[in-house]
Amino acid sequence: MYIEELTHRIPLPDGVTVSYEAPHLTVTGSRGSLTRNFGHAQIDFEVRDCVACITGRRLRRREKALLGTWRAHLTNMVTGVSLGFRYSLKIIYSHFPMKVSQRGNRIVIDNFLGEKAPRFAPVQGDVDVRIKGDAITIEGSDREHVGQTAANLERATVLKNRDRRVFQDGIYITARQVCHE
Repeated sequence: MYIEELTHRIPLPDGVTVSYEAPHLTVTGSRGSLTRNFGHAQIDFEVRDCVACITGRRLRRREKALLGTWRAHLTNMVTGVSLGFRYSLKIIYSHFPMKVSQRGNRIVIDNFLGEKAPRFAPVQGDVDVRIKGDAITIEGSDREHVGQTAANLERATVLKNRDRRVFQDGIYITARQVCHE
């Protein structure tokens, strides 16, 4: 059983343009440009009257799911190049004061639970990381890169062989939001 045709429409805000040269889709806005590979024989893209349309023909369950996933990706790309994404993280320590700094494309965590060796978290893509006191702010136009950088920071301070109820030190995500600047 299949669906004959299904179309999703994504409105484009002012200043955002979408171009599709199979199989690459490029979204350009005030915060930059994002490109992604969207290649499938049964799914087409077109832009008309400030609306991006994703159309699927003769869809089975898997292609219908892929169509919805691509709609979400395109919506995130449009939001990213027009507004951007921001993750807020908090540095928590009670036993040893942690020192967090950025060196190039990675973040260095010194003195985590008194460890002599520093821990590292890679920064993905073109994101802006600001460290001020015990707060870390990560901003960028690609939602996946911003989220992965925040996850790398959280994962770098995972505790092993200690009681989580006592040792609550670490870096934790406190907020995920769309920038409204």
